[in-house]
Amino acid sequence: MRSPTRSELSFLLLDHLTVPLVGCTDHVERFASVCGYTTADSATVVEHRPAGGVSCPSCRLVPYSPDQLVVPVESGAVGVLACPEHRSELVERFHAGLETRRQLSIDPTESTGHVGR
Repeated sequence: MRSPTRSELSFLLLDHLTVPLVGCTDHVERFASVCGYTTADSATVVEHRPAGGVSCPSCRLVPYSPDQLVVPVESGAVGVLACPEHRSELVERFHAGLETRRQLSIDPTESTGHVGR
């Protein structure tokens, strides 16, 4: 995967996860924003290796693996450089965040046809 605006990694800090991501700034930020719907805290993207680095030993080895997950984000994509367990958790959270965002953007009068009292 080629990143049009930067070649370095970004790191998503989300609850107990520290996951390296590859993608343009806009798509990484959008990915993090959607994942943020699944936490009481915030989803933060940092452009440098965070203090403590990536705690999962399997996630640390993923950038050297030929198999990388690419998640579509609007008109682009984000590469998620995580072990299968954390990759699965992050993708599930991304999809849950998309659903939450969709539900929050629905006008309540559209689904019922009338305004509540």
